Amino acid sequence: MVEKQIIARGIKDECVINAMLKVPRHLFIPEQYRHYAYSDSPVPIGYGQTISQPYIVALMTEELNVSSTDRVLEVGTGSGYQAAILAGLASEVYTIEIIEPLAKEAEARLKKLGYKNVKVKVGDGYLGWKEYSPFDRIIVTCAPTEIPEPLIEQLKDGGIMVIPVGSRGFQYLYRVKKVMGKIETEKITPVSFVPLTGPHAK
Repeated sequence: MVEKQIIARGIKDECVINAMLKVPRHLFIPEQYRHYAYSDSPVPIGYGQTISQPYIVALMTEELNVSSTDRVLEVGTGSGYQAAILAGLASEVYTIEIIEPLAKEAEARLKKLGYKNVKVKVGDGYLGWKEYSPFDRIIVTCAPTEIPEPLIEQLKDGGIMVIPVGSRGFQYLYRVKKVMGKIETEKITPVSFVPLTGPHAK
C-alpha cells in the first residue's frame, strides 16, 4: 500500500511515510470489510461513514506539516485511523466525532493499541475544542460548505489547517494558514468527503 499508493504518487515526507508504515490499517476497519483494508479506496466503517483512501490520508498529513511538538485538532475521528497516524508525528492529538458509537469505538481501539497521546471527544466538530485551543495544526476529515469560524479562531498564529470545503459529493482540499491573524488559503486538489454534520453545519 505505502509503496504503490503513496510513495508512487508523490508523497515524499519520510515522517509521514514511516507513520503510515507503522499503523495497522486493517485494525481500524470492520471485520466484514477488512479484505479492502489496503485497497486504493475509501472503506465503509458504519453509520454512513468511511475511512479515507490511504493516499488522501497521506496527502493531508503531508500538507499539515506536523512537527513533534505540535498539538493537533482533528475533526471527524471516524475509526481513529487518521488520529493514529497523527499520534506518531505530534505531541498531542485531540479528535472530535459527532457520532457517539464511532467515537467510543475509536477511543477503545486507540487505547488498546497503545496510543497514549490522543484524546477523543463526542461532540460537534464545527465548534472545535476550545478548552485545549489554540492548536498548531487542525485537520478536518469531513466537508463543510465553508471553513468554520470557530476552527479559524482556534488555529494558532502561524498554524496550518487542512480541510475539504464544498458541496455534498464534491469539494476541494484546502491548505489554510494563519498569518498575523489573517487567513491565507491554497487549493490542493478535488476530493470527495462525507459532509460535516451537526446543528452548526452549513
